[in-house]
Amino acid sequence: MIHHAVPGVAIAVVRRDVIETVRGFGTRIAGANAPVDADTLFSVGSVSKLASAALCLQLVSRGILDLDRDVNHWLKRWRVPAGPHGDGRAVTLRMLLSHTSGFNVHGFADYPPGVPLPSLVQTLNGESPAMNKALARIDPAGTRSRYSGGGYMIVQAVMEDATGEPAMRRSRFVAAPADSFANIARAHDRGGKLVALPRGWQSFPELAPSGLWTTAGDLARMIVALGVSYRTAGGFLPQELAVDMMTAVAPGANGLGPRLAGVGAARIFHHGGANDSYKAYVEGNLATGDGLVVLTNGERGDVLGDEIRNAVSDAYHWPGDWSVLVPAVPMLSLLDSYAGTYRRRADQDPLVAGFLDTGFSADTVEVVRSKHGLSIRSRGRDRKLVPVDSSDFVMPDGYVPAATMLFRFARDTDGKVRRLRAIAGADTLVFDRQQPA
Repeated sequence: MIHHAVPGVAIAVVRRDVIETVRGFGTRIAGANAPVDADTLFSVGSVSKLASAALCLQLVSRGILDLDRDVNHWLKRWRVPAGPHGDGRAVTLRMLLSHTSGFNVHGFADYPPGVPLPSLVQTLNGESPAMNKALARIDPAGTRSRYSGGGYMIVQAVMEDATGEPAMRRSRFVAAPADSFANIARAHDRGGKLVALPRGWQSFPELAPSGLWTTAGDLARMIVALGVSYRTAGGFLPQELAVDMMTAVAPGANGLGPRLAGVGAARIFHHGGANDSYKAYVEGNLATGDGLVVLTNGERGDVLGDEIRNAVSDAYHWPGDWSVLVPAVPMLSLLDSYAGTYRRRADQDPLVAGFLDTGFSADTVEVVRSKHGLSIRSRGRDRKLVPVDSSDFVMPDGYVPAATMLFRFARDTDGKVRRLRAIAGADTLVFDRQQPA
């Protein structure tokens, strides 16, 4: 926590469908005696999507909504726009929940205290005071996996319009808690200093995608409820619907709300959350009923969260750890042959590219040689590469959900390197080396 300048952390650990522990560490307010405890409230960013999906599926189980019907059937205040290239296919909740609907707007900016907040319709239309672009369909429906917080605003509109009331009010989905709210974790920047003053936290008016304020214990109860529903009948959701929720929707790795990773006994559902000053992570093992919640109130809490996840996984001997042990690799003589410019190969199958299709969207990357080794340069930013063998390199600070970002250089029979593969779990993108002028 000191190294990453994160003042406060709340952690919950689930073992075999039982919440084993909920603990707070550090402080809600840097420099103050304000301990984080089991009841401290955090903003959890996109973990909100998992809770929103659970609420949506509750409405499906009651027959109020349908996963595969055109959402325009319920929408009253806004209509889904036409798709690109004459695409007339209906957009459904199954597509919106799994990020395969083709919509833009990956995420939303944080709103500082005191500024006007947009309505749901203003956010959908990209109208002031909203700070996002208008929602638009940029891929034919169902053809690509493109993460879209904007799509979850449509889910929110469907739930509200279908029920006739704000869908989130009873679940503490609010843009921001009141100034007088007690036991709330304040927002901190990359250096661990308080921001969003004088109140101490930003506003997140996009409720379904990022507006949940909650505790580690409450999220742990949600993880248990969803896991139990998957494994048994009579739970929070009907078992058949819970299995549908935990099944990936091609061409991506998202189910109906959660991200999915791992194989067999290591199969997990998970989701991260990343507002400017709050980082969160939740996961549940579908086979064992184990799980984890990590909530932080610092800008670098996501990196800390990865360390905590690995520590918990090691301590409990969980299967499917995605961390990579980095040995010493005596390969300095090969590094010069790897440096160069690589261009993404056109028309790669989204089913093979998976998350990387849109999650690693650079068309061109430059592999740069320095006295410290290799780095990847893309869009003006250099990221260090660390060798794990003579052809494979990991990117320690490259975020990939429940996987490690790996780059594999391919040497041909003549000893020359002509291709580079970016790999994350089962997802692969191919880059072809460009010949120098």
